[in-house]
Amino acid sequence: MSDIQLYSIERGTGEPLILLHGNGEESRYFARQIRHFAKTRKVIAIDTRGHGQSPRGNAPFTIRQFAEDLHDFMEEKGIERADILGFSDGGNTALVFALQYPQKVRKLILNGANLYPSGMKTLIVLPIWAGYGAASLLAPVSQKAKKQKELLGLMVKDPYIRPEDLRRISSKTLVLVGKNDMIRHRHSLLIAKSIPGAKFVCIRGDHFIAAKNPETFNRAVERFLSDGK
Repeated sequence: MSDIQLYSIERGTGEPLILLHGNGEESRYFARQIRHFAKTRKVIAIDTRGHGQSPRGNAPFTIRQFAEDLHDFMEEKGIERADILGFSDGGNTALVFALQYPQKVRKLILNGANLYPSGMKTLIVLPIWAGYGAASLLAPVSQKAKKQKELLGLMVKDPYIRPEDLRRISSKTLVLVGKNDMIRHRHSLLIAKSIPGAKFVCIRGDHFIAAKNPETFNRAVERFLSDGK
């Protein structure tokens, strides 16, 4: 079992919908989704290890560890199967989780996920690499730099999933991105085309469409979750 207990916001009743936030954020990023979807289902928004109100613990700070943390969380809560919506690094965690524990995923929503760093646009990924290098130099003498190194490390070292691995995902999947996303459009299309039967939806906005364009975002997710129930 996990060395930590993850903090979560839980609202509503019914079929479980788990929300996984992005790098350096917390569960409250999904405030508009929690409010909307809690009307019809049990919404569980989790603070990832070392984010928000969840402790860092001693386990590795990696996407694969976050997937193991999610598994342990679901086991502790007695959740056999859930719909999972992951944003950015949360989407990467959801991908790894779906590959590792397919029986625990009903439907999968990937918002702004990527398979490897070059899936991000060059103007985004270059400052991340530079920041990671600087934080790595200062990490031995600065706690702030050490934390920054871990956060940026998630984007330069993880998740490194091969497109062919995605063929093993059996859950119905929605790949949802913004028209001006920091993830390359062709990379998001690659993810959608590599997952059998996945749907691809692109809506107005940037990487943060759940927060900035919640009405359109929620409608797209609602249609997907309701389809073929």
